[in-house]
Amino acid sequence: MELKHISAISLFVEDLAAAKAFYVDVFGVPVVYEDPNSAVVQFDGLLINLLQIAHAPEIVAPGVVAPRDAGSRFQFSIWIDDVDAVCAHLRQRGVAILNGPVDRPWGMRTINFVDPAGHSWEVAQKIAGV
Repeated sequence: MELKHISAISLFVEDLAAAKAFYVDVFGVPVVYEDPNSAVVQFDGLLINLLQIAHAPEIVAPGVVAPRDAGSRFQFSIWIDDVDAVCAHLRQRGVAILNGPVDRPWGMRTINFVDPAGHSWEVAQKIAGV
C-alpha cells in the first residue's frame, strides 16, 4: 500500500463565502465542487476543501475542532521564482502580509499571510547561491 500522495486537505472555516472568495481571488484557483457547507478549490493535483466549521466535528470525531484563536498549527508553502513580485501582487489584492519579504538563514526569501480563517501561508523563493 502506497500512502505517498496527498489528494485533499480540509480546512475548517468560520465564513465559507469569505474563504471561497479569498481562494478564488488570491490564488486564482477554480471551485470544483460546492454545497451549502463546503467549497472545494483545486491547486494542480491537490484539492482544498473549505468546510464550514459547524460541520467539522462530524469528520474528526472523537477529536475536537480547535478554535481559530488557538494559534497556528501548520503552514502551507508555495515555492515561486520571485517572492517580491508575488508580495506586491498580494498587497494589490488586499492581502495583509504578516512578515517579509525576509531572507531566511535556510536559503529562502519568504513572505507570510493568513486566509480569512487564520490558516498560515508562506510564499518562498530560493536565494541564489545559497
